[in-house]
Amino acid sequence: MSETYKNFKENGKKIIAVCRNYRGLTAAQGIPNPEKPVLFMKPTSAYISQGQNIKIPIRCKLLYHEVELGVVISKKCTKISPSDADNYIGGFLLALDMTAKDFHNEAKEKSRPWFLCKGFDTSCPVSEFIEKDRIPDYSDVGLWLKVDDVMKQDSRTSDMIFSIPEIISYVSTYFTLESGDVILTGTPAGSGPVYGSQSIECGLADIVSMKFSVVDTN
Repeated sequence: MSETYKNFKENGKKIIAVCRNYRGLTAAQGIPNPEKPVLFMKPTSAYISQGQNIKIPIRCKLLYHEVELGVVISKKCTKISPSDADNYIGGFLLALDMTAKDFHNEAKEKSRPWFLCKGFDTSCPVSEFIEKDRIPDYSDVGLWLKVDDVMKQDSRTSDMIFSIPEIISYVSTYFTLESGDVILTGTPAGSGPVYGSQSIECGLADIVSMKFSVVDTN
């Protein structure tokens, strides 16, 4: 089988993300757990790698960090069962779902799409591809994030409301998934603001970490 999915930034066609997928997050926000995964999309042009900067979008006054585990799809699939989902996982990545929170709040208030607040350039910083066997139990692995060396997010994927196989199955019910596509599986509690000249460091247990500087373009 071709392993072109490992070069997901160039070969993947879409980024599908899940929100409100950690129990600690919904508890902190005082909202009920969703009955089914809540999805949105980012364009692949949102990808950046370590060494590039996160740019606060024009007119954004409140940018939030959200650390996530990403799943890289290995081959084309549609309408698969949770029990079969593992056969379509090529590997993983560490990701940041950067969110223009003021844009987000306005979109929710006015029942508008989330595309601008979630899909702007540099809104999806990612690590290198992580081989599947480096995460033997993706259902219980640590995620952490620091802003200027201060811990802001520290949780485990065992706190997810919907498991990774459940998410892949649900997404594939409505979207054909292809080699190199990425699914972001949600962020734990602790998401918060970052500002120009600050730095974000995040990691997946001690498996991989990455660091980005935030630049204000306003």
